[in-house]
Amino acid sequence: MAEDFAKAVEDGLKLAKRIYLGKDKAVMTAPKPPSPPVQGLADYYLPSAPMVYAVISDPRFVDNPDFPSYQPHVYGRCDPPALIPLQMSGVDLEVNCYGDTAFVQISGKWRVHCVMGSHSCDCRIAVPMGNQGSILGVEVDLPKKSYSTELVGLEESKCIEKKARPQDGGFMKPHIFMLTIPQVDGGTNISIKLRWSQKLLYNDGQFTLIVPFSFPEYVTPAVRKISKKEKIQLNVNSGIVTGILCKATSHPLKETKRHAEKFSFLYESEVLTWSKTDFSFTYSVSSSNMFGGVLLQSPPLYDHDQRDMFCVYLLPGSQKSTEVFKKEVVFVIDITNSMQGRPLEATKNAISSAMSKLSPEDSFNIITFSSETSLFSTSMELASKEAIERATTWLSTKSTVEGSTFISIPLEHAYEMLSNTSGSIPMIFLITDGAVEDERNICDQMKKRLKNSGSLCPRIHTFGIGSFCNHYFLRMLAMIGRGEFDAVCDLALIENRIQKLFSNAFSTVLADITVDAFNDHEQIEVYSSCIPDLSFESPLTICGRYEGSFPDTLKAKGILGDLSSVVMDLKIVRAKDIPLDRVLARQEIDLLTAQAWLSENKQLEQKVAQLSKVTCNISEYTRMVLLEKNKIDKAIESSGAQKVKKTDPHKIEDPLAPRKTLLQSLSVGFGDLTATAENIRPGFEEPKLPDAAEIFLKATSNCCGRMCNRCCCMCCIQCCSKMNDQCAIVLTQIFTALAFIGCIECCTLCCGQNGQ
Repeated sequence: MAEDFAKAVEDGLKLAKRIYLGKDKAVMTAPKPPSPPVQGLADYYLPSAPMVYAVISDPRFVDNPDFPSYQPHVYGRCDPPALIPLQMSGVDLEVNCYGDTAFVQISGKWRVHCVMGSHSCDCRIAVPMGNQGSILGVEVDLPKKSYSTELVGLEESKCIEKKARPQDGGFMKPHIFMLTIPQVDGGTNISIKLRWSQKLLYNDGQFTLIVPFSFPEYVTPAVRKISKKEKIQLNVNSGIVTGILCKATSHPLKETKRHAEKFSFLYESEVLTWSKTDFSFTYSVSSSNMFGGVLLQSPPLYDHDQRDMFCVYLLPGSQKSTEVFKKEVVFVIDITNSMQGRPLEATKNAISSAMSKLSPEDSFNIITFSSETSLFSTSMELASKEAIERATTWLSTKSTVEGSTFISIPLEHAYEMLSNTSGSIPMIFLITDGAVEDERNICDQMKKRLKNSGSLCPRIHTFGIGSFCNHYFLRMLAMIGRGEFDAVCDLALIENRIQKLFSNAFSTVLADITVDAFNDHEQIEVYSSCIPDLSFESPLTICGRYEGSFPDTLKAKGILGDLSSVVMDLKIVRAKDIPLDRVLARQEIDLLTAQAWLSENKQLEQKVAQLSKVTCNISEYTRMVLLEKNKIDKAIESSGAQKVKKTDPHKIEDPLAPRKTLLQSLSVGFGDLTATAENIRPGFEEPKLPDAAEIFLKATSNCCGRMCNRCCCMCCIQCCSKMNDQCAIVLTQIFTALAFIGCIECCTLCCGQNGQ
């Protein structure tokens, strides 16, 4: 899908050459499309900042809405449609950071500068988000209409008749959200507000925010006299952490306010071209040792759960000398046929890299599985250089095999190998791309085993590849095993994300964490049944609800890398300026959804749906809809008029009621047993028969010397003023077999000419 998008943008930039911008070339010049690299076309044209594109199916209507160019007539259509990036006339970025969570809002203005004023086109919005981004909402304001997104429950979504096409709303990539606004007139100014949440990166006691904010040259208005104002507002509230220090920023920010744990910055300037770099900001926490605290807050009035909220957070500090645990590691790898290609190769590379980082006193083993299980060694091996070389060689010989996915047996093998561990922290890493039928049973069995294992029981870290595996099973398994869960749907990110999972686990500095009040108070509910370990590379957040009064003092206990015990006093603060319900919403939804899946609890599902709707975070139990409001109808209503349906004279339609369009599901789902059984690779759909356009393209591929791979004979006549005998024969055959082919494109796309 990303490749198709990139090709459409490339075609759109070529098509934009037709646009005439006036006689004064010194003042008005069309942005020249850049020359993309030979490789990496998709990445080159993917949005690196919020963008809006005109969706062009009919190239005849591409022109300046203010200065008609009277270009030569163009025949045919663009199929698939070309995407012309719209020019932007203003942008405001506002970021509010609370702890390790950032809420981003970008407001911008774009103009449909490439379509005749007498015609209209769809406009496609692209929203790239930062680390672990989650879309919260889109608002669009037009002269006659306005649009906004909203989340509704599954039952309500069944009553919405109008369904959007896949390309009209959804994720092009896991971090890029797309939304199409229908039929916007040429020359229209569009005001758009985009909102999402994302996580700050953490490393060596420093938090770093990175927001996609790098705009390509061709969105800068060609008319230089237009005022171009760029504004960035940053507000940081670190919770109860004091003594913070600003380290680095990508843009020249000016500090406007500072008070203890809160500070604000502002950047505002008239610019010639828009920002060419992502917005980044880094600040450090002064403490070099582990520390923690508790934030308390009453729920907002709209919250379905009226119990008070709490958030316990632990930070590892910046002391690199903190001793990490000795490790015993078992890698459990899915090698069914669906892992063929990049998934398995990336997994092998990540494991080989991880083994090289083990200390000689650590030990390891590798288990591969499909319908059968294979072990590198019958017992744990010390991580000597020779053993790691043998394991790397053994792993390199493993290839995908036909067969079903069986997770329980290799997981049992891994657990048995680590059951008698002492003086080290045992870890199991499960990597799979498939779903299995006995997932709930696996969770129940692991829960029983780990409950009876005592201190430093095996940790279970899970990693899912693609959408066919059940992410909530893997999340719950990691939760039970005090480990971490991660997953990717973008195959290009597999190796990097697996390595990050390994790195976090290998950097464990505090294990077997307990908080005294959690066991002594029945009225305190912790969403995570088992508290995961604290890693040097990531802060730890534990959230939940409570009734009545919260304890006045709180202590966290754990085991350090040298196996000594430690007790930390947690500072308790009632959060006043932090929207704790919004900050914790994403984590709550993910944890409660995993619990609802495991217990098959309908009440929990309803709770998740309600939380999803009020906090605007997508979930498995809600769907996103696009609301369309007509400003003309609103004016009629304000004047006292009422609209009556002709079919029912007694029924009065509310003119203010927005028209709803149901978007495609944005959630990942609960796995796909059928796709797993058929060994369908992640990122691949079932093969489709070639459509009419593909047949026509193949048949006309030798039409003439000047044809490109997207051209057809009618365009060839326009470009080359000729049609050879082969063209005539092909046209006769094709149009006899097919009633209509919509793949004819104009000579501008074919030959790169501007029609002059």
